[in-house]
Amino acid sequence: MPKNEIDTVTAEFFGAFDNRGGKAADVDRIRRLVVPGGVIVKTGPEFTVYTVEEFIEPRRRLLADGRLLEFAEWETSERTEIAGDIASRFGAYRKSGILDGEPFEGGGTKTIQFVRTPEGWRIAAFAWYDHP
Repeated sequence: MPKNEIDTVTAEFFGAFDNRGGKAADVDRIRRLVVPGGVIVKTGPEFTVYTVEEFIEPRRRLLADGRLLEFAEWETSERTEIAGDIASRFGAYRKSGILDGEPFEGGGTKTIQFVRTPEGWRIAAFAWYDHP
């Protein structure tokens, strides 16, 4: 079932940033989940387009250097459309953690474009918008 596979890839993606309970976040898995040359876009507060490597490295540092602790983000709702070997997902998410000693919560919207590859479903592009 393509939807189940896309759900699994999405959960793996969100789980890559989880460092709760002192465990190390596994942001390196993003390389496996996103196709080479995948496009990553943050819409604000500063509009930024990332390569996979540009996206991973600052997040690896932030999640490992002690500044961001007990962090997790998770999808709260989604709608996914599948047409053959392509799919598009639009979903809401929440996040929480402790940044520089201060607890925080937030959320936003992500859109993820998927393609079916010989290795299974992978992310071709994603973009997000954090709610103010």
